[in-house]
Formats: sequence, C-alpha cells, structure tokens
Amino acid sequence: MRSEARTVREYLSALPVDRRKAITAVRKIIRANLPDGYEEAMNWGMITYQVPLATYPDTYNGQPLMYAALASQKNHMAVYLTGIYTSQHTRDGFEAAYRATGKRFDVGQSCVRFKTLDDLPLPLIGETIKSLPVSELVEAVRQATSGRKPRAKTRRTKTTATKTRSRRGAKKR
Repeated sequence: MRSEARTVREYLSALPVDRRKAITAVRKIIRANLPDGYEEAMNWGMITYQVPLATYPDTYNGQPLMYAALASQKNHMAVYLTGIYTSQHTRDGFEAAYRATGKRFDVGQSCVRFKTLDDLPLPLIGETIKSLPVSELVEAVRQATSGRKPRAKTRRTKTTATKTRSRRGAKKR
C-alpha cells in the first residue's frame, strides 16, 4: 500500500491505531540511533531515512539514497535496511544476529517484515541503524557503481511515438 502522505505526521495519522503504535516505536529506535547526516522524509510512499541530495547528488535516478525506511503494507509492516546490503559480510552478520534473537527471520527485498512489534528485535534494528555513517554508505555506493556505464537517456518524441505505434499496428498489405 503506497501512501500519498506528504509528511510523516500525515502518514502516521492515516494508519490504524495498532500499526501507528508499532511504526512509531520503530521510528523512535531509528531516530535515536540514526547517524548524523541522514534526513527523515516521505519518499516512495514511506517514511525514509536518506542521504540528502546536497550530500550526494550523483544518484542513478535523481532521488536521495535511501538508507532505511518504514512502511505499513497490506499484510505486514516493514523496516527497510538497505545498508545491510553494502557487503555480503554485513548482510550475513545481520542475518546471524537476527536469528540468534530467536525471532522469525522474515525478509524480502531489503526489508524485514513484521506483523507486531514483538516480532522485531528492536535492539538489533537500533544497532544496525547506528552502524553505517553517511560517508561509508556514500563510499559503498560509489564503489558499487564506479564500473557501470551511465544510463542512456532516451527522449520519446512525437516522431518515435508515431513510429512505434505504426510498427505495432502496421498491417501487411
């Protein structure tokens, strides 16, 4: 469920009470452990913790680098921890520490899913958030993208749109 909220306050107020309490508790842990230089914002329909464009403007999509996020999805809530994917060692360490808590390790594409606050090891979430300063995230991204070719920017003009349509709808004569 992508939110159209423009502020964190709007986002939280639109949630059912039980989810608002859970998201607010995780948000408190994130904010208490967030290294200097990240900003909290609404982006991609969720509460995000990101590197401001003023700090790192060279992103592939022109959007700030997301470090972490919180979202209330249709069937669960999620905390996104993109920083754990800066290395396989970091990701493996997070998984081992998570499993050691005895809580169910329910992960997706950079997210940890939870249905109730008790499903989430909050101290580990705090430690994970605290572990990656902005400068290290930016450097990891620079290294990961240094060998990539820049995306070719294609501009769709009326002429190319017409050619595409005529190819799709062309009848053999």
